[in-house]
Amino acid sequence: MFATHAPLSLIYPRQLALSQSLSARTVSLLGATKFLRLSFRRRRITVRTITFMAGANSNAGDFAPDHIAGKWYSVPDLRLRDHYFTVPLDHSLDRGSSSKISVFAREVVAVGKDDQPLPYLLYLQGGPGFECPRPTEASGWRGTGLSTPLTASSMLQFKSAEGLVDYLKHFRADNIVKDAEFIRVRLVPEAGPWTVLGQSYGGFCAVTYLSFAPQGLKQVLLTGGIPPIGDGCTADTVYRACSEQVIKQNEKYYKRYPQDIEVVREVVNYLAESEGGGVLLPSGGVLTPRGLQTLGLSCLGSSAGFERLHYMFEGVWDPVIVPGAPKRISYYFLKTFEKCLSFDTNPLYALLHESIYCQGASSRWSANRIRSEYGGKFDAINTAKGCPVLFMGEMIFPWMFDELHALKEFKDAAHILAEEEDWPPVYDTAVLNNNTVPVAAAVYYEDMYVNFKLAMETASQIAGIRLWITNEYMHSGLRDGGGQVFEHLMGMLNGKKPLF
Repeated sequence: MFATHAPLSLIYPRQLALSQSLSARTVSLLGATKFLRLSFRRRRITVRTITFMAGANSNAGDFAPDHIAGKWYSVPDLRLRDHYFTVPLDHSLDRGSSSKISVFAREVVAVGKDDQPLPYLLYLQGGPGFECPRPTEASGWRGTGLSTPLTASSMLQFKSAEGLVDYLKHFRADNIVKDAEFIRVRLVPEAGPWTVLGQSYGGFCAVTYLSFAPQGLKQVLLTGGIPPIGDGCTADTVYRACSEQVIKQNEKYYKRYPQDIEVVREVVNYLAESEGGGVLLPSGGVLTPRGLQTLGLSCLGSSAGFERLHYMFEGVWDPVIVPGAPKRISYYFLKTFEKCLSFDTNPLYALLHESIYCQGASSRWSANRIRSEYGGKFDAINTAKGCPVLFMGEMIFPWMFDELHALKEFKDAAHILAEEEDWPPVYDTAVLNNNTVPVAAAVYYEDMYVNFKLAMETASQIAGIRLWITNEYMHSGLRDGGGQVFEHLMGMLNGKKPLF
């Protein structure tokens, strides 16, 4: 999440690079974004930006101050100031009783404007919380990475899977919103409300914000981020709906690159025939046919994703430079595969992904169960015998915790989380039905990650919401549109776009 305080009509985000799906309180609390880049128009614009990152911090003791602000310092054309917040892990407990997490925030402003009181825009992005390079110049700034994250190594500090699960349960949208409110009342002058821009899972968090803390909101903008809000676990409904769009995206991919039909089939057969049913990955895991299908998560649903996938398969085989040498999958391909998943550096996504759809019910490995409903359509080994192999979408499967080295240590915790039923509510339909906060949403007709039909069902429950439905963009429209998506939504809220 990011906060920008400037006259809203003067904010022109030209490019926002995103991380899909799950935002995480630990890795980047108000911060579940991979990175955000803002490029400004030629004229000088007054901009003040706050970037928030949050994480577990064993040094944040009971007597740590709520907020420590650093001194101003400079990079070209920018002034920056660092903020450190100490917030409860569990907001339901007395402050002295709860463990603490730290939230790091970096304030970024145009040179000479660091002392001006300006309105705030809080940006909530998808996740889970990818750390980012530091701001270096005024042509663009990115998020920070100083908050202590939940990494594959730091989570090993827990002595049991049960202890890790008890900790992770505090890192969903409900606590992200509580943390945001904790910071808003300490940061915004006179504890005034701020405008929220929610992208992908950031939009889910924004709807949670509308449900439980609307007093902190001036306006809300949603881009590819209207969640299903039904009681129980809506994951089954989501995966059934999204699987149909995943199939369509596969069809589009192979229509664009028909030569890849045979290439992918050849790779699947090679993996299936290898000793142990796969080949070793650089990290120590194993790439299997079903593992190969997970490339669809990052490559089928966003702009240029088809091209990234195709270019990977262009370099899938090592060249044979010695006559008679055996055929091998290239190190380049194996390393790129692991980078596409990023579970080695950001395992929280895999652990908590299905929980975002749960309110008082367990997910029971929903994606895995729904996949079986499609018979052999997603069976890579069988389809490779004569049909195009289908890649999967945004889904996490239990076997990933056997095949991917970074996730193996958390297999027991993952199974406990999949059976967890005591998930608190993250949406309040009654409050949303009576919403008074101005809301505008970009709904992408062919969104692979946030199903159009389900988004429309939820939109009908949010009083006063204004919708911009378009097939010009995919899920990554906020980044790809060069500021047009943001400006369009702000125009809808500020009366610059017609009502009908």
